[in-house]
Amino acid sequence: MGRPSRLGDEDRSDYASALDEVIASPEIRRLLELSGAPVDRLRVRGLAAVARTTAAADAEYRRYTALRLRARGGRRGDGTAPLSGPGDQERPGAGVLAVLGVLTPVLAAVAAATFLLLGYGLRLAGALPALADTLVGVGWFSLVVAAVTALVSVVALYRTAAKQSAADAVAVPGPSAAVTADSPALAQAREVWLVALRDRGIRPFLLQELAEAAVSGAGEGRGSRFSSPAFAGPDYARPGFEGSTPPAPRQP
Repeated sequence: MGRPSRLGDEDRSDYASALDEVIASPEIRRLLELSGAPVDRLRVRGLAAVARTTAAADAEYRRYTALRLRARGGRRGDGTAPLSGPGDQERPGAGVLAVLGVLTPVLAAVAAATFLLLGYGLRLAGALPALADTLVGVGWFSLVVAAVTALVSVVALYRTAAKQSAADAVAVPGPSAAVTADSPALAQAREVWLVALRDRGIRPFLLQELAEAAVSGAGEGRGSRFSSPAFAGPDYARPGFEGSTPPAPRQP
């Protein structure tokens, strides 16, 4: 079995609502009265155990999130996109060849302009005719290279854009299999996940916590499992009394 899915930030409100529903059930209320545990402390412990309780309904949560992702057209929600991994691979990009296809005509055009300016400048000055002819020849050759590579780059970029558009069209489901944000299938998957979360995750956890609180309360004082450590330390004193202050020295 794989690693349990991490609860998304957009689902934490649903988790808190499910936790409140279980705490408000008659069974949990009756056990709260018997154990003497505070309701707010039990809720805090339930929120802190989100990784443990959601693991019991991991299969239902995976199906719900998969349908929700499909309803968004394969796009994740707001936030930083995760790195590529199983089930979330990176989409093909332009690559090194496309970058070279864009840079080559630009560099060739710059070189052509430089060589032509130097060559014709030397011709006008009447100095170094052999070098001037060489620079002019190299300049015109660079200009031809810039024109050819620019044409090839335009064709390559057009083909890349066409392939990307075709891939996006395939990734989006058709009308017959479309899943929208308000589709019955998505709402049913969410309800199935919440039921499994309440019955197999949150309720057993709270029952275990209350059972341990009842045992701890019977042996060490009622509700001691949920008591605050700040009120159980050796240095705590009631209001109006000093706790660990040493006695004053005796006067001679």
